[in-house]
Amino acid sequence: MTNTKSIQEKNKEAVVAFYKQAHFDGDVDGAIALYVGDTYIQHTPAAEDGVEGLRSYINFFLKAFPNARGDIRHVIADGDIVAVHAHWTGLIGKNGDVGVDFFRVKDGKLVEHWDVIQTIPDTSKNGNTMY
Repeated sequence: MTNTKSIQEKNKEAVVAFYKQAHFDGDVDGAIALYVGDTYIQHTPAAEDGVEGLRSYINFFLKAFPNARGDIRHVIADGDIVAVHAHWTGLIGKNGDVGVDFFRVKDGKLVEHWDVIQTIPDTSKNGNTMY
């Protein structure tokens, strides 16, 4: 049987599995062991570079927001970059928050990360959701 999945599909699967295991299930160490490369470049200003910086940051996040719940709405891959668009509750905004995480994947491992987050406002001029 031939494996017909593209590299982009495999990258998406690795990112989603990491995201769910680390953030949703709280198994930070297991997720890092399975899905993160030896070198990890972090662009989130509140987190340090490297694998240990990632571990510390996610553990801080889980402790600071114990009621946080995420729901992945979109996953998009472009080359070695995978974007996760998620709806979060239990973080900052009373209506929830929308986060977008970008990961660079090399040889099936997450090696670089960027993110943005925005609270969902009370009103919208267009009537559309943010996800």
